[in-house]
Amino acid sequence: MDYERPQFFRFMKYAAEADRDVVDMVSGNPDWEPPTALREALHEYADADADDFQYPPSVGLTELREEIAQRRGVARERVVITNGTGEANHLAMTGGYESMPGEEIVLTDPVYPYYAGRSNLIGASRRFVPADADGQLQPERAKEAVSDETSVVVVNSPNNPTGAVYPEATIATLVDLVEDHDAVLVSDEVYDHFDHSGRFTSALSFDSDHVVVTNGFSKSMAITGFRVGYGVFPDPEAAGPLGDILDGARTRHMLTNVTGARPSQKAVYEALRETPPEYYEANRELLDERIADFTAALDGAGAEYTSPQGAFYVMARFEDFPGTFENVEKLIDEAGVAGMPGEAFGQSKADWIRFAMVTPRADVAAERLAEYFA
Repeated sequence: MDYERPQFFRFMKYAAEADRDVVDMVSGNPDWEPPTALREALHEYADADADDFQYPPSVGLTELREEIAQRRGVARERVVITNGTGEANHLAMTGGYESMPGEEIVLTDPVYPYYAGRSNLIGASRRFVPADADGQLQPERAKEAVSDETSVVVVNSPNNPTGAVYPEATIATLVDLVEDHDAVLVSDEVYDHFDHSGRFTSALSFDSDHVVVTNGFSKSMAITGFRVGYGVFPDPEAAGPLGDILDGARTRHMLTNVTGARPSQKAVYEALRETPPEYYEANRELLDERIADFTAALDGAGAEYTSPQGAFYVMARFEDFPGTFENVEKLIDEAGVAGMPGEAFGQSKADWIRFAMVTPRADVAAERLAEYFA
């Protein structure tokens, strides 16, 4: 797979330009309402003083960093607010690759394509660890892949595209491996609010300077357009090159962006403080219902599919219809359903197609798929 150019917008564009009605299940844009407190904070911001329309601190609003630090059990100085989780991942991968002695980045297969694209961008070699049939990263396979040549290991749990949630033992093994081989674990936890299994474990649960955790609010608050993410980087007092990763992230963030948007950060801060747990629970229940209805229709189509433990994606495999770019375009044209080809995520799920459950028309898509493959 060529990861030089991201493919998501290719299929979104193809679906939008189709000559028929299409249910778009390509992107992970939540379709539900953002928190009420976030909307209220934006209304209040419109009447703020002129000073509040100027640059915030480059590393992010102090009160937002403090709120995140308290929730994650870390010192505020370790938190950098970024333009979405994507930038946090980029800063973490780049910093780890430049700071640590290895020349290789270890990724899972299937892989969220942007991780692989970033390794291309920074000139790192890659090693892929195939996930098992349930999307789980088996510790023994990880042990075989991580070596003294490894600078960074990137994982995502709950996982996109498989929906796997890694158990505590897997995360513990990964932390041990990066410590033993002088590498950095980058744990992307942006789907942590969408754990349907109840066993999600953050890499921050382990007291290790070899860990960077990235996260954000695009998915959990349904605000992909606000671009508020963050990274929790190693303590700047950490021994050796690990202590330089935070400073490098701050510098690169400032040189690239200067800073993030103040209104977005302020709104997220207020929403964090005021949004009750019921908001997140209701969205998980909505997704559980959609996944159940969608997979029931896939049963009718004779498809094999994943039952996600987290996130909001279902992968399906249809007989004699592999998940190639061409077949996904054919599905758009002939069935009116748009997904992402499995081959965009690597080799281990190349025969599959990924569908995002973030559309109120998931039931329509399921009916169309069942009819098409019947």
